[in-house]
Amino acid sequence: MSMFSTGILVLTSPLHTLPLRIAPVLSSAAQLVERTLYVHLHPGLNLGSGSQPRPVFIPPVVDLSTVISRLYSNAADVCGHLDVRVLLTNVRSQSAAGSGTAIPNCPFPTPQSLSHCPEVVLTDFPLQDPGQSHQVKQCLQRYTGHCYVCSPSLPSELLHPQMMRMQEMEEGLKEPEEQAEPLQSYSDVVVGGTFDRLHGAHRTLLNISCLLANRRFLIGVCDQAMLKNKMLKELVEPYSLRTQRLQEFLRDVKPSLQVEIVPLDDPYGVSVVDPLLQCIVVSEETRRGGEAVNKKRIENGLPPLILHEIQLLKDAHHTETEEEKISSSSLRSRLLGTLLTPPKNTSHLAPLPYVIGLTGGSGSGKSSIARQLEALGAVRIDCDKLGHEVYQPGTAAHHRVLEEFGSDLLNEDKTINRRALGRKVFGNQERLKALTDIVWPEIALLVKSRISQAREEGKQVCVLDAAVLQEAGWTDMVHEVWVTVIPEEEAVLRISERDGLTAEDALRRLRSQWSNSQQLAHANVVLSTLWEPEVTRKQVLKAWNLLQKRIQQRQEGHVLVTTSSQQ
Repeated sequence: MSMFSTGILVLTSPLHTLPLRIAPVLSSAAQLVERTLYVHLHPGLNLGSGSQPRPVFIPPVVDLSTVISRLYSNAADVCGHLDVRVLLTNVRSQSAAGSGTAIPNCPFPTPQSLSHCPEVVLTDFPLQDPGQSHQVKQCLQRYTGHCYVCSPSLPSELLHPQMMRMQEMEEGLKEPEEQAEPLQSYSDVVVGGTFDRLHGAHRTLLNISCLLANRRFLIGVCDQAMLKNKMLKELVEPYSLRTQRLQEFLRDVKPSLQVEIVPLDDPYGVSVVDPLLQCIVVSEETRRGGEAVNKKRIENGLPPLILHEIQLLKDAHHTETEEEKISSSSLRSRLLGTLLTPPKNTSHLAPLPYVIGLTGGSGSGKSSIARQLEALGAVRIDCDKLGHEVYQPGTAAHHRVLEEFGSDLLNEDKTINRRALGRKVFGNQERLKALTDIVWPEIALLVKSRISQAREEGKQVCVLDAAVLQEAGWTDMVHEVWVTVIPEEEAVLRISERDGLTAEDALRRLRSQWSNSQQLAHANVVLSTLWEPEVTRKQVLKAWNLLQKRIQQRQEGHVLVTTSSQQ
C-alpha cells in the first residue's frame, strides 16, 4: 500500500463513541500517512446514503474538547512521528454560524487552503455493505473537496481498524439521553508558554483555546529572559521558528481567528494589561500562574480572567529521568546522542578512520565521555596530553615560545614553566593569541599524525578530545562535531570541587571559554552529563550505535558511487 506525506482523516463516529475508536483509527492512518495528518470532525456524517452530504457547522460542546484531548493523547502514544492537526473551521455555535456575511450553516463558502496539500483522504465511516465501497469513496472525495483545497483525483481510503472488537466494546455505550453540554466561548482568549517543538500537549492547549475563542487568540511565547531555567535551554528552538510554527498550525486549525503572538519576557506579559481579554487557558500545572495573572489584573483595575483548566497529557514513553507528562524538556533530552544537523562536506578527509571532534566547556564531563567512547572501540586522541608534548625541549614550539615570551620561563630541567607562562598571557588577549598561534598548529600536526597511525592500524573511529576544538579551527580535521553541555551553575560547582577554586574564579574561567550556545551552533551531536552516570552511559551508547549506522551507510554509498563510475 502506498504511503502519503499528508492526509486528511474525516471522523464520522458519534462523539460518545469516538474515545474508543481514536487509537485504532490513528494507528491505521499512520500506516498510510507519514508526515502530516489533518483531522476533520463531522459526527454522524453518512457517506453511504446515496445522496451527496455537505459540510455543516457542529456545535462546540464539552464532549468535543474531551475528544480533542483524547485524540492528541492517543496520537502521542501510537503515532508520535505524525504532525496531527485537528481542524475547527466547521465548529461553531448555530447562533454564530448564521451571523455575518457567511452563508448560513455553511462552514466552507470556498474550500480552505491548508499549509500542506492533502494527498489522501481517510475515514472511519463503517461500511454496512462491502459493495458500497466505491460509492462511499467517491462521496468522501467530493465531500473533502468541498471543504479543503485538494486534487480532484484525491485518493480515498476506508479504515477498518479492529472494527469487530470496537463494535463489541461499543454495544455497552448508550446514546446520551441529555443534550450535549455547550462549551462556554469568549471573544478574546490568552495563553502563554515556550511552545518548543510543538507536541501533543501544546496542540491540545492551542486547539481548545481555538474552540473557546470567537474573535482573537493572544499567545505569549517565552523569549530569552524566560528560558534561563529551562532544562537544556540551548536546544530550545529559536523564537522566530517557534512563532512561525504556531502561526502555521493556527492558520490551519481556525483561519477565522485573529491570532496575535507576542514575546514573553516575564511571567505575565500583556495578559495583565489587556482590557479585552476574557479567558486564560491553563493546565493543572500552570493554574497558579493564571491566578497570579488575575491578582495583577485586579491591581491594575482590570476584571479577572476566567480560568479554563485542561488536563496534562501523560507521556506513555517517558523514562525514569523524564517527566510523566508530555513535555518539551523530555523531547529535548531525547535529542541527546542523535544527529541534530547533518555533517558538513568532508570530502577532503579520508573516509576512515571516521573522526569525531568532542568538545565542551570546563566541567562538562567531556573527557569521561571520551573514555566511554574509547571503551566502545574508538581511538582517543587527548589534545590536552598533546599540548604537554609540544612544550617539550627540542620541539619547534618550545623554541618559539622562549623566543616570544623570554627564557626566564625555563625550569632547571629546561622545560617551560607553564604557570609562569600563564601569568604572562592571563587577561591579555593579544599575548594569549601570540601563544595559541604558536601552540595550536603544532598540536594539529600531532593530531594528524595520530589519525594516520590509527588508519594504518585499520581503526574505524577516532575521538579527538579537545576543549578548544572550535576556537582552534580544528573542525576541518573531523567528520562530526560532538558537544557536551551542562548548565553553568552545575559547571561552577564541579570546577570548584575539582580544582579547589572559589565560585567566582570558576565562573570567570567558564566565561573566558566559548559559551554552550556558541559551541552548539556548530554541533552535529549533543550530549550531557547532567544526570546519573548510567544515564550518560545510555546516551553515549545510543550516540555510538547511531554513529556506526552512519558510517555503514556512508561506506555503502561510497561503494555504490565507485561501482557506478567503473561501469
